[in-house]
Amino acid sequence: MIGIAAAVTGAIAVAAGAFGAHGAAGPAEAGWLTTGAQYQMVHAVAAIALLRRAPGAAVTLLVGAAIFAFSLYAMALGAPRWLGAITPIGGTLLIIGWLVAAIAFWRGRENGA
Repeated sequence: MIGIAAAVTGAIAVAAGAFGAHGAAGPAEAGWLTTGAQYQMVHAVAAIALLRRAPGAAVTLLVGAAIFAFSLYAMALGAPRWLGAITPIGGTLLIIGWLVAAIAFWRGRENGA
């Protein structure tokens, strides 16, 4: 399931980036779409890479990327700008996801993996 979610996340990132490059209403909206797409794609790939070694980190990265990116996408599509206050929640989850991955790799190192 996590792999499917990560793959769909990657597809959404490509679509958002393409829309940002070709259909955004203005430069601010294009920037939000580009930023969201970049973060979402990087974390989709990271989640796929972490599937076996740190599935908890993979899930946390996907949830964080979704919150981060979709708040930006929503604003780019006309949602109120106060929605941008939600974006840091996603960013915080991304940081936590990377730290969970680090812990998983540290534990694996201790076990000879």
